[in-house]
Formats: sequence, C-alpha cells, structure tokens
Amino acid sequence: MRLRIAAAFLFGLVAFAAHGHAQPPSVVGGSGDWTVYQYQDGDTSVCYMASQPTEAKGNYTDRGKIWTLVTHRSPGEKSAVVSIIAGYNYEDGSTVKVKIGDTTFSLFTRGDTAWANTAEDDGKLVAAMKKGSRMTVNGVSWRGTETTDTYSLSGFAKSYDDVRKACGL
Repeated sequence: MRLRIAAAFLFGLVAFAAHGHAQPPSVVGGSGDWTVYQYQDGDTSVCYMASQPTEAKGNYTDRGKIWTLVTHRSPGEKSAVVSIIAGYNYEDGSTVKVKIGDTTFSLFTRGDTAWANTAEDDGKLVAAMKKGSRMTVNGVSWRGTETTDTYSLSGFAKSYDDVRKACGL
C-alpha cells in the first residue's frame, strides 16, 4: 500500500510540475486502493483520486506507469472526469473497454489516455465504480499489443466522498 501511495504521489508531482504550479499536490484522503490528492491552480482547487491496477496483462516488454484517475475542479464545470492512463500510446482511433460487473463502457483514446465520451458517461462510470468491486480495462497499443488491466475498487466510494469534500463539492 505504501508503495502504491508513493507511486501515486510521484505521478501527482510529475503532472503538477508539467503545469508549472508553485506547490505540489497534497494527500488529503483515500481508502483501500485509492488515494486522494488536492492542489491549487490559481483560484481553482484541483482534486483527484488515483489508483494503479492490481494486475496488468499483455505481451509487452516495456510499459510505463498505469493509472485510473477521477478528477474534480472547483469552481469549474469539470467534475468527476474519469481518465485511464495506459503506460503506452493507444492505437489511433481505438476504443478502450471498461467492464464493471455486467456493465461495459467504451472510452475514446488520445495518446496514452482514455476518457468517457460525455459528462453523462463519466457519471455512469463513477456510479458503477462506487458499486463494483473490480474493474477491468482492455486496450490496444499503437503496436497492436492487447492489454488487460484489473483494478480493485476497494475504497473507491469513500475516496470519492473524500475527493468531493476536498474540492468543496
């Protein structure tokens, strides 16, 4: 768990540094396999929860860090935005399949990240993540390598409450 928190914190620092912020994100909560971070971007509070897969399968020799994030910005119109970072660039024009229980979601890709098509789809995905225990993510790299990543949703609902509270939502 500590390794996972440290890795997620390092991811936050990298993302934070890329945007030129004065202070790094702080851990403000989390539960189970999810950690919650918060930082200020001018007058906007950016809060996100992050987790790495418990299992990553695929016939690859080298792969970067793999993450699922749920991000809120307050004030702002972007709330509960789900993004999945693959650790490789996705195949151009491909979709990522996310399965939680009996429900499957299709996400669009750009570079190394997949997103839901609409805010409504983000809401449905988050609702399923709150109720589920496990999430599988199937994607295809630009080289044609198929991957299956499995995430634990343990602690997701509490972490989601923490991330909303951190952003005053």
